[in-house]
Amino acid sequence: MKNILITGCSTGIGLETAKLLHNNGYKVYATARKKKDVEHLQNLGLISFKLNVTKPKDISKALENILKEDGELHAVFNNAGFGQPGAVEDVDTKILKKQFETNVFGLHEVTLQCMKIFRAQGYGKIIQHSSVLGIISLKFRGAYNASKYAIEGLADTMRQELSGSNISVSTINTGPVISRFRANALLKFEKNIDIENSFFTPTYKNELQTRLQSEKNDAPFTLPASSVANVVLKIMNSSNPKPRYYVTGATHLLGFFKRVLSTSLMDKLLNRI
Repeated sequence: MKNILITGCSTGIGLETAKLLHNNGYKVYATARKKKDVEHLQNLGLISFKLNVTKPKDISKALENILKEDGELHAVFNNAGFGQPGAVEDVDTKILKKQFETNVFGLHEVTLQCMKIFRAQGYGKIIQHSSVLGIISLKFRGAYNASKYAIEGLADTMRQELSGSNISVSTINTGPVISRFRANALLKFEKNIDIENSFFTPTYKNELQTRLQSEKNDAPFTLPASSVANVVLKIMNSSNPKPRYYVTGATHLLGFFKRVLSTSLMDKLLNRI
């Protein structure tokens, strides 16, 4: 039975992916930061334990447990991450560091530790969860944009360095997907951004907060979290995974525009979204 380690399985994409792979015969190690989420995953019949990607010892312990149980690791899906909204000029450097601590440095640490296993056994699959915002940038998402661009750079480089190794790197670029991402982003926005004393205060109050508070998933091309889970399943089933997978029509469309439009025209288009 092939196995996979998945980070960030408390809700949304991570949870749906863990359930789908489990139901399709894969041995899933579904991890989360909080004890209550781990217990929920276990109640669903999944193998689960606590793993905070910002704590290298958590990662090491998780991988030790997997190797003790199975003696090998077939794949890792780096899914854990969050979004920090706010204009770039309102994002304090220490907040930007926190964004990178999880989305980039945590992902990188998991990848490094898994790579030691993959190199030793001579095979493995690395699945990096990026975003359409690793291809294009949208205003008031600068910290998150930057973290996803960083993931793109690392993944693109690793693919070249792993050529011929039987270790694959696949990047998933998701667009709008139904999850708790927006609700979690609202908490980060209200905690870390000085909403009342910004050049963008009117925009924050009249537009950004309203959008983040909305429970509607009415953005164009929005798909359920299962759409990403299906891609991960496709990668697991493939003997030769593609280097990149676009999820949602928004990603396909904006990726195409990025390739064919000038920077000025692209900026005008994105400013209208």
